Amino acid sequence: MPLMIGLMSGTSADGVTAALVEVRRTPRFAVRTRAWLDRPYPAGLRRRVLAARFGSIPELARLDMELGERFAAAALALLAHARVPARAIAAIGSHGQTVFHDPGRATLQIGAAAVIAERTGLTVVADFRPRDIAAGGQGAPLVPYVDGLLFARAGRRRVALNLGGIANVSVVGGDPAAVCAFDTGPANGLMDAAMRLGGGGRASCDRGGRRAARGRVSEKHLRRLLRHPYLRRPPPKSTGPETFGEELVRPLLAQLSLEDALATLCEFTAASVADALARFVRPEGEFDEVIAGGGGCLNPELMRRLARALAPAALTTCERYGIPVHAKEAVAFAVLAAETLRGRPSNLPSATGARRAVVLGAITPGGPIRGR
Repeated sequence: MPLMIGLMSGTSADGVTAALVEVRRTPRFAVRTRAWLDRPYPAGLRRRVLAARFGSIPELARLDMELGERFAAAALALLAHARVPARAIAAIGSHGQTVFHDPGRATLQIGAAAVIAERTGLTVVADFRPRDIAAGGQGAPLVPYVDGLLFARAGRRRVALNLGGIANVSVVGGDPAAVCAFDTGPANGLMDAAMRLGGGGRASCDRGGRRAARGRVSEKHLRRLLRHPYLRRPPPKSTGPETFGEELVRPLLAQLSLEDALATLCEFTAASVADALARFVRPEGEFDEVIAGGGGCLNPELMRRLARALAPAALTTCERYGIPVHAKEAVAFAVLAAETLRGRPSNLPSATGARRAVVLGAITPGGPIRGR
C-alpha cells in the first residue's frame, strides 16, 4: 500500500494536523492511519490567519509562504515521529489554510505547495477546491468522496458527520458514488469565536466543553439563531466563517455571560445538525448510525447534546473504524491526493453541485531528498 501524508488546517485555524496514511485500492478500498500529530499555530499567527480575509495583498502573500513553512515542518515532524524516511512517501496532500470561501464563486487556500515540496523533497498535491468550482460546483464539501469509500455498505444507511469549524454531513448508502453531502452550519467555529471575544484572549477554545456545561441555554437567542436562512436552504450547499462567524456571537456576549453564550452556541450547533438531518435526510429514508469525526468530538458537552438531538440514531466516532477523530480530514486529503496522482476524479457532483466529476488539485513535483 502506498504511503501518503495528509496535511490539514481547518476554519478554526488552530494549527496543522498531519497524518501518515496507507491507502489500498484492491481488493477493496482501505486506509490505515500509521501516525498523526498536531502542530498548533502560535497565538499571533492564528490571529493573522483569522484576519487574513480582511488584510492586504502583501500580508496575504507573506502569510502564504510562512504557512508553507509551517505545513512543511509538520510533515517533517510526522516523519521523524513515525521513524519513516521521506523516500518511502509517495506524495503529500495539503488542503492548505482556507482564508476565503464564497461557495460556487471563489475560494482561497494558502500555504505554498512549492515551499512544502522544496523543504521535504516530496511531490505535493494541493489547491483541491478551485477545479470543482470551475466545473460549476461550490468547491466543498470534498471529504464526502472519502466517506463514501470508507463507509458505504450494502443494506446500510449511515451519516458521516465532521465537526471542524463548520459541521458537514455525508449520507452514505451502498454505493460509494451516491453520497448526499452538505455543510449543516456551525460546529466549533462559533464556540471558539465566543472564547476569543469573551475570554480575554486567554484560551482559543472551551476545552472539554467545561464552560458550556456550566452555562444555561438562552431559549430566546437559540430561537433567533435557528431562524438563520442558511439552515433552510436545500443542498448542495457549503458555508464558512463568512456566514457563521463573530457577527453572530457578539450579540450573545453583549447580553449573556460567557458560560451562557457557550451553552447556547453548543445547543445551536447540535440542533442545527439535527435539523439538517430531519429536514433534508430523513425524508429520503432513515439512517441507523452517525459516525462523527473532527475536533468537536473532543468536546463531551457537544457530543452529549448531539447524542440527545440525533436519537434514536446511534452516535459513534470514526475511532471505531480506525481513524483518529482529530485526524479525519488530514486522512481524507491524503486519500484525495492519492486519487489525483492516479488521475481519478474525486469530487462528488451530488455533494458540490458540479456539472461533472473532475480530477482535483494541482501537482507540485518534489526535488532531491537529502539524508531523509
